[in-house]
Amino acid sequence: MTSIKYERVIKFFGDLPVIKEIDLDIGSGELVVFVGPSGCGKTTLLRLLAGLEEATCGNLYIGKTQVNDVPPKDRNIAMVFQNYALFPHMTVAENIGFGLKVRGVGKVECLQAVTKTAEILGIEMLLDRQPRMLSGGQRQRVAMGRALVRNPDVFLMDEPLSNLDAKLRTQMRVEIRKLQRRLGTTTIYVTHDQVEAMTLADRIAVLNDGKLQQFGTPTALYKSPANKFVAGFLGSPSINFLRAERVGEREVTLPDGQRVSLPVDRAEALSGAQVIEIGIRPEQVEVVGADSVSGHGTVDWPTTVTLSEILGGEALIYAPLGDHDVTVKVASRNGISEGSNIRLSFDLRQAHLFAFDDGRCLSPAPDP
Repeated sequence: MTSIKYERVIKFFGDLPVIKEIDLDIGSGELVVFVGPSGCGKTTLLRLLAGLEEATCGNLYIGKTQVNDVPPKDRNIAMVFQNYALFPHMTVAENIGFGLKVRGVGKVECLQAVTKTAEILGIEMLLDRQPRMLSGGQRQRVAMGRALVRNPDVFLMDEPLSNLDAKLRTQMRVEIRKLQRRLGTTTIYVTHDQVEAMTLADRIAVLNDGKLQQFGTPTALYKSPANKFVAGFLGSPSINFLRAERVGEREVTLPDGQRVSLPVDRAEALSGAQVIEIGIRPEQVEVVGADSVSGHGTVDWPTTVTLSEILGGEALIYAPLGDHDVTVKVASRNGISEGSNIRLSFDLRQAHLFAFDDGRCLSPAPDP
């Protein structure tokens, strides 16, 4: 197994900076996901490691070897792309074994390697078929097999599931995770899908505008986001943000005009910030009875549901707080529908508090 290191890596395309001094240490055997919006630099980081792009500044290491000047063919890296790029005139076996054949591996050894790889991926019965005879999921397995058969030090996967339907994506996501666990190969997986990132990764690198926003386990990033961008990008449905203005040391005014008191420790963490944003997850907002009594640090308000989305056993409802729309996750059996008059509540002790000016997290929600 092999570790990976990005050391103060910078990349310009012409005068445009696309990677802005990134440092990353990826442990041997880890599955790390690069996640972020389109254009954030995640695929460029992958291509730099593969040798398909050259870093403007900084160093890249695979294991203890600096690979900046090592040709791509000598880095022992295997890539799986969004486009399967299978040879249409070749069988599955020929597609998987093509790289070995090019490297001069003997027929017997090549056949053994292809057969073993096909068995690992559960496609041994497809070896005589051509790509046009395969489903999307089967083609993706063949593309993975072509990478796996080389026994690389590192797997690089660039949005490999984006062409599949939702059900098949979920299935393949599970298969990729199980395969990586079984092989223990250090893997970097690129996606813009935060659900894939949260479910696949040992650790996640959240990127935006060429900068590393935060690097850590899915749980750590979800519970203690470094800034508003990370909090908003991870979690489905997305976190609610409410603008609030401080009134005195502990009180804040919410978008509907109500004043609430922050817990002492949370107020102290705000330092001199006069305008903040409160981040509260949809699952932390509750529908409460009309006779409920508000507690210390509790926000509650009467409102009317503007939209209800049924998601099977759960539903998402949308309701305003002043000029802000709040998303709430509830059980669908509650029967709350569009136009329902309800009362919502959340506890400020469960909220993340962010600086309004630069989005940094001033006070993450404490563990319950």
